[in-house]
Amino acid sequence: MTGTLPYRWYTDADVLARERARLFGHAWQYAGPTGQVAEPGSYFTVRAGNVPLIVVRDREGSLRALVNVCRHRGAEVVSGEGRCTSLQCHYHAWTYDLDGALRRAPRSEDDPGFDRSALGLRRAKVDTWGPFLFVNPDPDAAPLAETLGDLPRIVAEGGLDVDSLRFHQRVDYTLAANWKVAVENYLECYHCAVAHPSFSKVIDVAPSRYRLESHATFASHFARSRNGTGGVEGQFHMIWPNIKVNVMPGRPNLSIGPLVPEEPDRTYGWLDYFFAEDVEPDWIADYLKLDYQVGAEDQVLVESVQRGMRAGAFENGRLLLPSEELIAEFQRWVAKGVA
Repeated sequence: MTGTLPYRWYTDADVLARERARLFGHAWQYAGPTGQVAEPGSYFTVRAGNVPLIVVRDREGSLRALVNVCRHRGAEVVSGEGRCTSLQCHYHAWTYDLDGALRRAPRSEDDPGFDRSALGLRRAKVDTWGPFLFVNPDPDAAPLAETLGDLPRIVAEGGLDVDSLRFHQRVDYTLAANWKVAVENYLECYHCAVAHPSFSKVIDVAPSRYRLESHATFASHFARSRNGTGGVEGQFHMIWPNIKVNVMPGRPNLSIGPLVPEEPDRTYGWLDYFFAEDVEPDWIADYLKLDYQVGAEDQVLVESVQRGMRAGAFENGRLLLPSEELIAEFQRWVAKGVA
């Protein structure tokens, strides 16, 4: 595949609606660190594609994911994060147990046909990889392990013990670009030497040294530090369809987060940063400074691409292989998924 997807696929609201239903409606999504729901009654809200979810730890200590839509009139039941003993809708006070069962609906005793047992919150799926929590809006989805595939093994063989990592911070961002533009930018380092000079001083981006690898459910970059410093191997993975997993070479670290489509030309994302407890603050500060700079440079690039696609001057582009083979694989995956 050398021709790109049609540019209208990056600007058309109908295409995005199909993507939400067919790509995101059954996909595992990164939701946050497991520490957010460490105690019984702790909860937070998140969106998986376009579906609002609640992640909560119930009284027995089990993790649960519930669709955050009241069975009465469709309001989102709760917002944000916190601690609770039940989940009460802010609209009419329908109250649900932490397992999603409807506990109380004011005035329901006056309705002889009201069946409380049939009106619990719909369940979704939740699972973890180390300190990383994932959700899937499809209650019948295959286990998370099938999506992760060999990724946990690859990360571990690169020298990183994810169970040793501790959550450090979250960084949110918004891009004036289609989510696929942002994914495709992530899937190649053809642009790195030109667009990321600071990154390219740290990482050897020569094609013979910067390795790309495709898997059934994720795509990978393997990078080496120019200074030869030991520690964990540099790895950058995209879990289909939209989850970024970054490991910079050096001290134990990992950042992870999704690219969430909001509109055809607007994408919301975040990265959660994790480090081992003994990583020096100066190393973290230097790494974050570089990462923020690369992110700002990428924002300029993807927003420029979006403007060019929307201009209508061309129907599509032409990929350069093998440097952009992971983009070709991603586009084949998208085309098959929305067909």
